[in-house]
Amino acid sequence: MNILVLLKQTFDTEEKINLQNGKISDEGVEFVINPYDEYAVEAAIKLKEEFGGEVTSISLGPDRFESSIRTALAMGVDKAILVDDPALFGDEFMAAQVLAKVIKEQDYDLILAGHVAVDDGSGQVPQRIAEILQIPIISTAVKIEIEDLNITVHRDVEGDTEILTTTLPALVTAQQGLNEPRYPSLPGIMKAKRKPLDRKDSGVIGLTGEQMAVRTEVIETFLPPKKEAGRLLTGELNQQAKELVKLLHQEAKVI
Repeated sequence: MNILVLLKQTFDTEEKINLQNGKISDEGVEFVINPYDEYAVEAAIKLKEEFGGEVTSISLGPDRFESSIRTALAMGVDKAILVDDPALFGDEFMAAQVLAKVIKEQDYDLILAGHVAVDDGSGQVPQRIAEILQIPIISTAVKIEIEDLNITVHRDVEGDTEILTTTLPALVTAQQGLNEPRYPSLPGIMKAKRKPLDRKDSGVIGLTGEQMAVRTEVIETFLPPKKEAGRLLTGELNQQAKELVKLLHQEAKVI
């Protein structure tokens, strides 16, 4: 079984967000594999151990992504592809176009990805890729079972579980609870240094101008307002209700 894993590098979840000139600063920041992508990597390795085959990670991002890619290779991924051309860095539409073009050149039975990236939280790219490739997609998987050419996925649906079955090839996104990602072993780290990492740029990808055009633009980035002390309402219940409505309308401006 040949499995592709979409891998993104994000800030460590313990990092503090700092803004400089209206943009998020990455100075001195520790980067890690997007946590949900790490579940996808572990799932891919487990499936390879069960069914045989090969696992390939595919990433779109700057050169610093290599550190996270090498971690995935040390965990057990067999080879990796990194598209590190700034001309191809754009919004979710453009990312999906680029990654789908790379995927079309691969031999695969299953694509795994995290259901969302913890940096932008858009959760759009896997769905867009599945639409481009015209393959089924099942999101937020907490359990994956494969038999013959069928894949059954138990997916998280806000506290409950939904069970869906479809045929391969398919794209599945991973949710927390799918597994517990392994730590790279020392032999795995040493082997990762020798595993192939194929770098691609816009000349190799060969997208048209329309496919490379971004569809969204970030106008402003800002931190949420500091939390203030709560206000305790007093008086009769009907008076408290009227005061609450007034405050929500005039101060919070949510109604």
